[in-house]
Amino acid sequence: MHSKTIQYNHAMISFQFFPRSRGVSKEIKEIIDAFKSVEKDIDSSTTNLESNAVLSLLKPHLETLKFKVETSKRASEKIDVPVLFGEDNRIDKSFYADALSKDGKIVIEVEAGRATENNQFLKDIFEACMMFDVEYLVLAVRKTYRTHNDFERCYNFLETLYISNRLQLPLKGILLIGY
Repeated sequence: MHSKTIQYNHAMISFQFFPRSRGVSKEIKEIIDAFKSVEKDIDSSTTNLESNAVLSLLKPHLETLKFKVETSKRASEKIDVPVLFGEDNRIDKSFYADALSKDGKIVIEVEAGRATENNQFLKDIFEACMMFDVEYLVLAVRKTYRTHNDFERCYNFLETLYISNRLQLPLKGILLIGY
């Protein structure tokens, strides 16, 4: 696969919604604005924040939008999103999300160093596809990580996924944010 170098604006926050044949909804635009409100604090070209630190800076903005936001990695403070249901509608399997909209339709995952190094972004896509009632994934990745641009790498992957049309995802869309 030949990847192209994408030309995105040089603002600190970059984003692309997939499929590219759709524009962003009001709710998705509000999430983008939340990232833009902290862009100077999370800019990966000048800071080296872990994903939890980025999430904590976003937390008040996302909570204003009625998102439930993970507060720590302790089990009691993680956000469980159901995947499988068993007898008496008990949850048999769930995945964790960094943030979840009040209606359960938008899941947000913030990645730092692991986004492309360990293909964490692929796991995030898979898990969002399995989550009950989730329609949108917002995937935030660094633009500067070591010697490469995770935003560009994820963009090229998602572009190929959607253009090839060989794999149909059950999501209405994926918002990729580069910070």
